[in-house]
Amino acid sequence: MNERRLSCRILAAVSLMLAAGLVARSAGADEVLFDFGPGFDMAQVETTDAKAALAKAGDHAALTVTTGHKEDWPGAALKAPKGTWDLSKFEYVLADVRNTGTAPVKLHLRVDNTGANGNNHCVTGILDLKPGETGTLRVAFVRMPAGPAGVKLFGMRGYPVPQDDKFTFDPAKITQLLVFVAKPTADHAVELSNIRAGGAFVAPKEVAVDAAKFFPFIDAFGQYIHRDWPGKVHAASDLEDARKEEAADLRAKPGPKNWDTYGGWKDGPTLKATGFFRTEKYEGKWWLVDPEGRLFFSHGTDCVDTRVDTPIEDRTTWFRDFPGDLPEFKALLGTSHAIKGYYTDRTMRTFDFGRANAVRKYGKDWKQAEAEIAHRRLRSWGMNTIANWSDANICLLHKTPYTATIHFSSKAIKGSQGYWGQFKDPFEPEFAANLGASMAREKGGSAGDPWCLGYFVDNEMSWGDGTALATAALASPPEQAAKKAFMEDLKAKYGDIEKLNAAWGTAHASWDALGQATAPPDKKKADDDLGAFTSRIAEQYFKIVRDVVKEVAPNQLYLGCRFAWVNDQAARAGAKFCDVVSYNRYERSVAALRLPEGAEDKPLVIGEFHFGALDRGMFHTGLVHCSSQADRAAAYKAYVRGALESPVLVGTHWFKYQDEPVLGRPLDEENYQIGLVDVCDTPYPETIEAVRDVGYNLYKIRTGAK
Repeated sequence: MNERRLSCRILAAVSLMLAAGLVARSAGADEVLFDFGPGFDMAQVETTDAKAALAKAGDHAALTVTTGHKEDWPGAALKAPKGTWDLSKFEYVLADVRNTGTAPVKLHLRVDNTGANGNNHCVTGILDLKPGETGTLRVAFVRMPAGPAGVKLFGMRGYPVPQDDKFTFDPAKITQLLVFVAKPTADHAVELSNIRAGGAFVAPKEVAVDAAKFFPFIDAFGQYIHRDWPGKVHAASDLEDARKEEAADLRAKPGPKNWDTYGGWKDGPTLKATGFFRTEKYEGKWWLVDPEGRLFFSHGTDCVDTRVDTPIEDRTTWFRDFPGDLPEFKALLGTSHAIKGYYTDRTMRTFDFGRANAVRKYGKDWKQAEAEIAHRRLRSWGMNTIANWSDANICLLHKTPYTATIHFSSKAIKGSQGYWGQFKDPFEPEFAANLGASMAREKGGSAGDPWCLGYFVDNEMSWGDGTALATAALASPPEQAAKKAFMEDLKAKYGDIEKLNAAWGTAHASWDALGQATAPPDKKKADDDLGAFTSRIAEQYFKIVRDVVKEVAPNQLYLGCRFAWVNDQAARAGAKFCDVVSYNRYERSVAALRLPEGAEDKPLVIGEFHFGALDRGMFHTGLVHCSSQADRAAAYKAYVRGALESPVLVGTHWFKYQDEPVLGRPLDEENYQIGLVDVCDTPYPETIEAVRDVGYNLYKIRTGAK
């Protein structure tokens, strides 16, 4: 099938989406919620550990909010003038913001219904701003599902039908806007103006069905039955048609012409070639440098694989024509263990719809076919990196540079807490030993491979605030290695237990008594010691990991631990020992992302980001909400362009290659619409065009030529 025919099909699909209300039409007039002009009643503003006042912002009025840092969530609530707003015809709320303070700020804007608690009955947007910088903070509405009430489901983050108290935000019943900073360590000041609602919401068309006829609701391809959308697979022949159409598209667009073998800038300057990836600051910007000495920006995606397995246990009635009953798909039945949600601490039966569709689409050699097409797709899309969590067999074909992922287990600091588990104790002897054993398995594979950029070790660790890990060490039993190390530091500083008691306001009878104690000290009195040991834990962690990684793979980069929640001490320690510091940042922009003051100057890479929408049969948008696929594509371009224009960022890695299963992944129930391709291996055309638009202009944007 030729390129013109493919383009016509894409245009037809977009036309169908417009007809079905699945692409945002012209937004029409915005509705101003607050303009802070004459007659504005300051009684509508309630502050918490903050001050608010009216001001001028250029040629229009504004509200200034100055926050303290005594409370965890200082800010201002802006009440609906008549008690509630009905904003159901809109898609989002926007606010123009200027950072008038002296420190970078991460500003939150929350849109509330009655009973909002930060997780439910509300939606939130976030914006990072440097001092003096202006921007627009956007909060997209995530609405209650439109399906029939009375259908009880489980095991998902998002649902196709209302489920008790889940996802109950209602744009027709907005009571206030809440502007705040999360757990600040310093005062901040911002200027807000032109707060408005915008975007024209058009509801997706559901297939009419009542609760009694809702089951089954998942078809043989792992798709939602009670909705239709452009690109939905209705028969196995659709997969073959899609394969042929995409093959023509990939032939027509094989990839950027100004890239070298690795995806570096062939037409740019030639720097020192070492045969491996390295970093260099060139003309004021950090870069990666590829093995041939070419400047390289890592534009990639995580999870290059087709695994879309989902729990099937306790869900027998949910499936129509369940493929796991067929002999050719029996091998795709499996088991998995859950750490959160309905299946917590259970090992449940699963089925992999993604690989079942790969078998249908590519035949008996599907594994090789999907590996080959992954590389062709990425090059064609203007992506030059296979990023974290990807299939090693695909990486080792040596057609696209890749990052490697190192997992290892070790004893945890028993007093610590975290979303993914307790913090590993880097003072334990087994910490280095177990990591060394994991790295040793990379010999003959990623270690010494020129195509391997480097290693991520661990993921989204829970560093807590600037004292949390030290407090956790004190809460641990006396034999905990981190606690012993902390005790040694305290003895060296104070000598006598009474001197520590005087400083902390405690009454420990002896050093042994402190070793047995688990109660935390007064944070204000012990803050300096707690902060110092938190820094020591972080430096111990990064130094050992760096040393072990470099012992096995001296030519590869150490890419850090992919910070999600991080304090300044940990970020500074990461910069001290990592070649590149990695952050997972689920926000609209990372253009302002920087290491904290006092950190070594190091390049940064985004290990994860994504955007999702609910117009293609999925039930959850992921961590950053978009109103449509067109909106999602625009968000992608803006995010990556902002990173390209940053002097410190050297890469962005999208999470992830394929959508999560519509019924939730086994680990923790995530079922986000965040893929470049869907469960049937069909690329999302709007997003792919956005990826190409940025990817084909990667180095022009990076150097300011476009």
